[in-house]
Amino acid sequence: MPEYTIQVNGQAFQVSADPDTPLLWILRDNLQLTGTKYGCGKSLCGSCTIHINGTPARACGLTVSALGDGQVTTIEGLGAAELHVVQKAWMAEDVPQCGFCQSGQIMSAAALLENNPDPSDAEIENAMSGNICRCGTYVRIRRAIRRAANELAK
Repeated sequence: MPEYTIQVNGQAFQVSADPDTPLLWILRDNLQLTGTKYGCGKSLCGSCTIHINGTPARACGLTVSALGDGQVTTIEGLGAAELHVVQKAWMAEDVPQCGFCQSGQIMSAAALLENNPDPSDAEIENAMSGNICRCGTYVRIRRAIRRAANELAK
């Protein structure tokens, strides 16, 4: 089996895997980073959202061989030293209901605010449209993103 060196949350890891193995399974099974969730397996629900070089990506649809030298950030790495402003806003707004989709939601929201620290409601809606919440906490999600944007503006 081929060996890959992947950069995850600022650390280099050596993994042996079939080239077609989704990055999601490398993160969860090989590296024990289980915050990234499996939802649909087709890159449609957003539960497995991570960052590759700061851009949101679906870990279920990206193979380990396609990653190349991309820098991966998972939910565990987002607030490793201190909770990210989005994570703090999520808690303050009591966003999660079941919580399953929340790591993907947070990763998408963090990427949005990194590129656009004061998004309009339409921009929030557009950026978050690829993340599905079965519990329907969309109003709280939007409120948390607004709160995080306000914190960043201070």
